[in-house]
Amino acid sequence: MAQKPKPLDETASARAWWGKELRNWRTTRKMSTSEVGAKVHLSATMIERIEKNERKCDAALASLLDDAVEAGGALRRLWRLVEIEAAEAAAHADKFTGKVDQGASERPIEGMLGLNPHALSERSQPNMERRAFFSLGGVAALAPTAFIDLLPSSGPHALPKDVRSEDIQQVLTAADTLAGWDNLYGGGGIVGSSSMGLFIWAKGLLATKYPSELKADLYTAVGRLSVVMGASAFDAYAHHDATELLRFGTWCAEQGNNWHLRAASLNWRARHEIWCGRPDEGLTYAENGLLRSDRLTPREQAMLHNARARAWAKMRRPDEVLVAIDQSDRIFARARDGEDEPWMAYYDEAQHHGDTGHAAFDIALMPGQSHQLATSRLETAIDGHTDAYVRSRALSGTKLATLTMAAGDPHQAVAIANRALTEVGKLRSKRAVTDMEELSSASARYARRPEVAELRSRIAATVRA
Repeated sequence: MAQKPKPLDETASARAWWGKELRNWRTTRKMSTSEVGAKVHLSATMIERIEKNERKCDAALASLLDDAVEAGGALRRLWRLVEIEAAEAAAHADKFTGKVDQGASERPIEGMLGLNPHALSERSQPNMERRAFFSLGGVAALAPTAFIDLLPSSGPHALPKDVRSEDIQQVLTAADTLAGWDNLYGGGGIVGSSSMGLFIWAKGLLATKYPSELKADLYTAVGRLSVVMGASAFDAYAHHDATELLRFGTWCAEQGNNWHLRAASLNWRARHEIWCGRPDEGLTYAENGLLRSDRLTPREQAMLHNARARAWAKMRRPDEVLVAIDQSDRIFARARDGEDEPWMAYYDEAQHHGDTGHAAFDIALMPGQSHQLATSRLETAIDGHTDAYVRSRALSGTKLATLTMAAGDPHQAVAIANRALTEVGKLRSKRAVTDMEELSSASARYARRPEVAELRSRIAATVRA
């Protein structure tokens, strides 16, 4: 005999009230937790935990659950109280903390659009915008309905009453522009300062009326913008921002049923996790991206195999690295012009050699491993990158200089490093700075040589700047 459901206390909080209302609507519709879960791709246990306020929900999921139990918008409207309560709690906390803890290490909560509301980026933004971005409703801050109240109801910055294809094109143009700036100047440059308003407006379109035939394109455009911003935040070491923006980009890709954007977002999530010292998680994202690889182009598949190679390299598994690079090479050889989405234009011969070269670099520094593969790959990347990809060229140059220094040729290493250092000096890229610091460490044993001493002095000045 089935147990009687445990009574829920709706007076504990607005979120608890919302959970009880979800149960009320579910039972009114005579639906089981399994039936509701199937409609939103969650387990029965997860639905039960949401009802009990044991698992945090977000605005996007709340909207899906409203549809699942046919609440007619009642649960959506009630969710606003959850957001208001969370915003008031965050404002109250601000009065006592005085400042945000930049070193917060708490992992973000899981879910479709999970967000840690206290993990702010180190990139400076106006206080009101940053607080709105991260505090409204906790996880709801990245859901489609958040921020609408921040936008004027009329004037040049207001959301349109109906989404048109021209609006979607604006979002795509913004994403392409930001991506170009990011490649030229790094994530700590103009991208971080200009993207907030673009994202708020673009995400607001998801909560605006749009024709059903535009849904896929709309979610793809907003997801593309989110991925670009996430990759830029990664380069600026705004790691919590990067995690949430890239996660949101994946969600948008899945809502828009766009396998190509999904692959791009999971590639960046893999690279970000690997850089942050979590290669096993990075490998999981890369292999998740390769699910249904028959729907991906050769460049997309090669890109994800490169992420696998980089994860294996950080786990010090040279055999697996070489297998992954070989798979990537064989697949990339099948690539043809015109078959990829516009955002994959960056993935050319130079990028392919750079990505595989970075993976080979990590194992080349291991005892008993050859430098030849990494050296040849990085040289090809440096020669092939155009001036539109200054950061990529600088990163490969720094790695090649470090490898050459480790191989015992400081004279050649200095020549390579000085070119890379000149380009790093033009960037606002913390990844590039970290690589330069590693080059400086690798050159320490030759510090008494005048040209090496001068290089180390230049690196120190660039890092300080």
